Amino acid sequence: MINAPVRAISLFELFKGFATIGLLGFGGVAVMARHVIVEKYHWLTDKEYATILGMGQVLPGANVVNASVIIGDRFQGPKGSIVCVLGIMVLPILILLVFALLYDKFGQLPAVSVALTGAGAAAAGMVLATGLKMAIKVKLGVAGWLIIGLAVSGILILRLPLVYVVLALIPTAIVITAWLGKK
Repeated sequence: MINAPVRAISLFELFKGFATIGLLGFGGVAVMARHVIVEKYHWLTDKEYATILGMGQVLPGANVVNASVIIGDRFQGPKGSIVCVLGIMVLPILILLVFALLYDKFGQLPAVSVALTGAGAAAAGMVLATGLKMAIKVKLGVAGWLIIGLAVSGILILRLPLVYVVLALIPTAIVITAWLGKK
């Protein structure tokens, strides 16, 4: 069970902490959330944070946003939940709106197109690197590598949309795993 809070945390402190998480969590906020919640403000221990994040993972929605609801409720009740969600969401939404307005005004410029192409390539590289790190740590076996090969072939060679590849691979992966598991 999660321990009772050691100290009272004000609504302002909760907002400030979660605003920091939202502002600095580019590409995912879990690492920044742990740093702010456990290391910087000492609101939770590592074990408490892992427990709450685990609860956030089994609920629908973004893990850390779900965890922010739980943490906010723990320290300030329903008001704390609302403040934490607002904290984690407000600044990224404002930044996104500013970028959308800038893109609307300057999006037709060739330099903007080049910059966005470069940013897209960097994002794709980050996704690929993350996927490879995960694949290396997990012992995939023949079925896993076969499914990855089918996914890459469907997307890169056949140029199928990702959603179609995923929908086709779900039953295919089940059949391949069951078939190879019987051998």
